[in-house]
Amino acid sequence: MRLILGLWLLAATLLADAHIFVYHRFGDTRYPSTDTSVEVLKKQFEFFKERHYEVVPLSRLVKALEKGEKIPDNWVVLTIDDSFKSFFENGLPLFREYGYPFTLFVYTGATEDRYPDYMSWAEVKEAMRYGEIGFHSHTHPHMVSKSDSYLENDFKKGIALMKKRLGLTPKYFAYPYGEYDERVKKIAESFGFEAICNQNVGAVSKASSRFDLDRIALTGDPDLGSRLKIRFLPARWIEPRAWPGDGIVRSVRVETESGASSGWLYLTGYGWKKVGLKEGLLDTELDLPLKNRRSRLILKLEKDKISTKILVKP
Repeated sequence: MRLILGLWLLAATLLADAHIFVYHRFGDTRYPSTDTSVEVLKKQFEFFKERHYEVVPLSRLVKALEKGEKIPDNWVVLTIDDSFKSFFENGLPLFREYGYPFTLFVYTGATEDRYPDYMSWAEVKEAMRYGEIGFHSHTHPHMVSKSDSYLENDFKKGIALMKKRLGLTPKYFAYPYGEYDERVKKIAESFGFEAICNQNVGAVSKASSRFDLDRIALTGDPDLGSRLKIRFLPARWIEPRAWPGDGIVRSVRVETESGASSGWLYLTGYGWKKVGLKEGLLDTELDLPLKNRRSRLILKLEKDKISTKILVKP
C-alpha cells in the first residue's frame, strides 16, 4: 500500500510544470491579506519535502530558460516581495532550517528611509548569505499610472542604492502590486534584468518568457496541491491588450497552442464562464464593465493549463 501511495504521489508531481510562488509577510496577523503564518509555511515546506519537489533558486530556473532547456516538473521557486521585517524575523529562520533558497525583492525606498516594518540594509545583507536579492522598485508605485520619466528615475535610484548599500546590481525585478502593461514592461526590460516576475496565476515551462514569469501568491492557507497542478498555457492575448478606454471589455480574443474545443474564462468580479474555441482560437463577446482598477482575465483549458492577462487602469 505504501509503495502504491508513494508512486501515486510521485506521479502527481509530474502533472504540472515548474512553479514560482510569492510571499509577502510572515507571522504578522495585522495584515491577513498578505500574511503567511509560520505554521502554514512549515506545512508547505513539509509538503514540498514529502512529495519530492525540488526548491531551486530563481537563477537556476532563469538559466534553464535562457538555454532553452526542459524545465523539470518538480521544480519550485520561492520569492518574497517587499522585504518586510517579518520575513527576517519569522520567515528566514524556517528557510534556513530547511535549506530552501529564495529570492528577496527589495523595496529600496522603505529600507533606505528606515520604515519600521521593513528590513534594514544590514538585515538584507544577512539575508544575502542564504538567498538571492532582486529589485522591487524604489518608491513602490502603481507603475501603470506613472510617466516614463518617473519610472526611469525610480529604477535608476533604486538600482544605484542597491549597488551602494549591497555591492550588487540586481539581476531580477518584480512589479509592485504585480501591476504592469506593455509600456511599463518595455521600460523595465530596458534596464537589462535577466528576468522579470509578475504576479499572475500560471506556471513556467520551456516556452515561458524570462521577462514575464508568472508567480502564484501563497498568502493565508491556500490549497497548495491545486496550485501545483497548474500548467503553462502558450497563448497570445490579441484582445484586450490593455485597459479599455471606456472601462468595458467588449470581446476577448486569445490564440493558443491547444487543440481544446472548450475552456473556462474568468474575469475579476464576474467569476468563470464556459467558452468555446475553434482551432485554438478563443473569440467571445463579453460587454462587461470592469469592476476593479486591477482586473485579471484568466483562460483555463484542459489539464489545468492557464494563461492570465492583467488589466490595470492608468
